[in-house]
Amino acid sequence: MTTDGFITCLWFDGRAEEAAHHYVSVFKDASIGRTVRWPESGPGPAGSVLTVEFTANGQRFVALNGGPEFTFNEAVSFQILCADQQEIDHYWAALTENGGEGGPCGWLKDRFGVSWQVVYAPLLDMIADPDPERAARATRAMMAMGKLDAAALEKAYAGE
Repeated sequence: MTTDGFITCLWFDGRAEEAAHHYVSVFKDASIGRTVRWPESGPGPAGSVLTVEFTANGQRFVALNGGPEFTFNEAVSFQILCADQQEIDHYWAALTENGGEGGPCGWLKDRFGVSWQVVYAPLLDMIADPDPERAARATRAMMAMGKLDAAALEKAYAGE
């Protein structure tokens, strides 16, 4: 491989530049990189955006205006591990605004149709706890939520 890691390519139908700018506004360690435009030879309209490279939360992406042939679905999602309720609230609000929608268990779809899991990071250890009762309580609490509630998860895990 010529570089470290992977670059995720996200396929959009004419909204690649809008999406890249939105994600850069939501995440830390984020920036817009190179924008490539269609040449006169097409097949897209000359001068319109073909790709936008961007970084969000230190991860590299390319937003591609590929057309309507493919759309996003829940088979692929991005997990955002949050330290506290403030982070959960921030990402949930920013990613559901302007047409996004919340789902169960911390999942949501943003306005572009991309699926995200806004996760309370300690929950990963809670549901993997070797004590099956503690793990089950945390899992049941999570399954009953849309946006995750860190305090409620902690209480369920503790048996309160």
